[in-house]
Amino acid sequence: MNRIQKVVRMQLTNRQTFLWVPLIVLGGAFGLSLAVYGILYSAGVTGAFYGGGAQAPLWYFAVIGAQALTMTFPFSQAMSVTRREFFLGTMLTAVLTAAMLAVIFVIGGLIETATGGWGLHGYFFAVGVIWESGPVLAGLFYFVLAMLFFVSGFWGATIFKRFGTLWLVVTLVGIAAVIVLALFAVTRMDAWPSVIDWFASIGFGGITLLVAGIAAVLAAIAFPTLRRTTP
Repeated sequence: MNRIQKVVRMQLTNRQTFLWVPLIVLGGAFGLSLAVYGILYSAGVTGAFYGGGAQAPLWYFAVIGAQALTMTFPFSQAMSVTRREFFLGTMLTAVLTAAMLAVIFVIGGLIETATGGWGLHGYFFAVGVIWESGPVLAGLFYFVLAMLFFVSGFWGATIFKRFGTLWLVVTLVGIAAVIVLALFAVTRMDAWPSVIDWFASIGFGGITLLVAGIAAVLAAIAFPTLRRTTP
């Protein structure tokens, strides 16, 4: 465990990757959203305003996941860190960072609901069905979603380091093709009502568990690839 903690400290040596850039992206998206809400409010537009700017730091977690491998893995091997220790320490760093982001989202959502959308009827954190399920579940959802993006970036980086650019592109194109075929099949079978009913039946908690499961599967796939990766 001590060596895993050393990997966490090693990853956090460059706080820009895991801390400052996500916060800057979040702050920038929040500031721009408030500016738009203020313009709409001052123009007399009625109703509540909702924006998608909160996605920005979540998408950036995919970049963090890729950088956590490509920028740090060679150095860790020079420091005689095993691949297992590097993997566990890196995932623990991601858990800490994703938890920090989730806490910020929950606090922001509580402030928004208490102030009526910052006095502008504008909502950045407390959005739709995510917040309607309660702050605890909303925070958990943001946490697992951030982890999903991180693990996706990390997994893609392991493929790149192990097999090169060609196979990374082939893998991404293959995943996109499978998704498109699945959507085509559901459309051809007129199964969208059944799909929507299924998501409604499992509820937002079930969707959160589904996202967590996908992240866990990607992490489980990434580790065997990392074990055969050279710095």
